[in-house]
Amino acid sequence: MRCRKMAAPPPAGTAGAWGGVRRRCQRLLYWVPVLFISSILCWSYYAYVTQLCLLTMTNIGEKVVCLVAYHIFFMLFVWSYWKTIFTLPMNPSKEFHLSYSDKESLEREPRGESQQEVLRRAAKDLPIYTRTMSGAIRYCDRCHLVKPDRCHHCSVCDKCILKMDHHCPWVNNCVGFSNYKFFLLFLAYSLLYCLFIAATDLQYFIKFWTNGLPDTQAKFHIMFLFFAAAMFSVSLSSLFGYHCWLVSKNKSTLEVFRAPIFRHRTDKNGFSLGFSKNLRQVFGDEKKYWLLPVFSSLGDGCSFPTCLVNQDPEQALTPTGLNSASKNENHLFPAKPLRDSQSHLLTDTPSWPETTAKAEKGKVGMSNPALTMENET
Repeated sequence: MRCRKMAAPPPAGTAGAWGGVRRRCQRLLYWVPVLFISSILCWSYYAYVTQLCLLTMTNIGEKVVCLVAYHIFFMLFVWSYWKTIFTLPMNPSKEFHLSYSDKESLEREPRGESQQEVLRRAAKDLPIYTRTMSGAIRYCDRCHLVKPDRCHHCSVCDKCILKMDHHCPWVNNCVGFSNYKFFLLFLAYSLLYCLFIAATDLQYFIKFWTNGLPDTQAKFHIMFLFFAAAMFSVSLSSLFGYHCWLVSKNKSTLEVFRAPIFRHRTDKNGFSLGFSKNLRQVFGDEKKYWLLPVFSSLGDGCSFPTCLVNQDPEQALTPTGLNSASKNENHLFPAKPLRDSQSHLLTDTPSWPETTAKAEKGKVGMSNPALTMENET
């Protein structure tokens, strides 16, 4: 019998080169939705400004008003869209990354309670309240860090994103703590942009449709502009309304599908502090910045004020020395934040009792749900 000659495996460098080419091609493909939106935006600018305002409108006053208002909406739309795309998602700070010795210990230990003991030691001084479904500390084995509350690993970005809402292909970016306000403003201004175009284009759309105006090149642009604006208005209004509801409840899209799990139970409203405080957590305290795509959100993204419904029975609801009005409050703070100035929400409302550093130190490993582990049943 004639022996078959086995093909030699490709050199290791060749496989690595092909992998790099594939990753670069994927990154380019991720920009296709952004290029599509940008091309639609450029065409709409030409169709509205040139074909509708400059060539079709005959009333000078109407033309000036429409052009000024249009450019205001256009500028705010492009500004917020740009900020949503190019604002880098925030990743957990170095305090949440395992040290070299902890990584070695974690790799040496078999899976199970021994690994959780290593993670408990690493997380003992971190302000984390949420757990996995089994009650374990949330750990990312790709980023090698203890996950902060509301942090999730994005499979597209291959990073842990603080307060991750979702990965949006239309902006080719993760929507999270660093750019969630920009994303909301992008939805709001794109909706206003489409509604404004549809409202001012409607009368000319009807005239062209009923042959009230001569059949020119502008007819196609004006008619298609109305259809596109009306279609995008419907989809954007539902998406914007949904995210407004999320802000009012202080939830992310991921938390709607899987509610946060605390030590004792799942609590879908665990981070909700009331409508006003929820709104300020995203938009900030200074109202003059609310409508501008500038970062003004409160906090550092690593820790959040928490409304814990079911406390550890051994943990006092309020520290001693507080007045009776404070004792009736159900809103409690999480563990002491990493930086004292990380959130105005933690300091400006006297009805939220903050435990002193001394009291927190005494509770480490005993009654603080952020520092203890519940055995899996």
